[in-house]
Amino acid sequence: MQLPELIEKTVSGLGYELVEVERAERGLLRVYIDFSAEDAAEKGPITVEDCATVSHQLSHVLTVENVNYERLEISSPGLDRPLNKMADFVRFAGSEAIVKLKVALPDTANRRTYQGILHEPQGDMLALEFEGKDGPALLEFTLADMDKARLVPQVDFKGRKA
Repeated sequence: MQLPELIEKTVSGLGYELVEVERAERGLLRVYIDFSAEDAAEKGPITVEDCATVSHQLSHVLTVENVNYERLEISSPGLDRPLNKMADFVRFAGSEAIVKLKVALPDTANRRTYQGILHEPQGDMLALEFEGKDGPALLEFTLADMDKARLVPQVDFKGRKA
């Protein structure tokens, strides 16, 4: 079993969703977790306790499976959450995101990075409404066309008391 599949099986078995796995220098293995779309509204954001639970279980699994790593880091995906799977685009339809394409699509004037509002996916086609030079425009692409995508952080300071 490949490392991402092993981690995903363990994380999902604990009731979380695997967002991303990164291997960094000096043996760092970084795992980003979140709640599923159904659980997120009820449970709120990922807490330190959630990360500790996953870290504890995952360290045992990785030891048993003889995975080579120096340090394990478990984290929430943050406000600028990466969008990697079709389910992410379904979940965050209507949200603002930045999408970077691997190569510019035809009729895009060599542009590869777009910021706009995600639309609900239609089949395997994804769409992002952005402000073009002639007004609103729609970028249609697939997961294969995409290099990376992230949500644009939405921070509301109005709710804070001084």
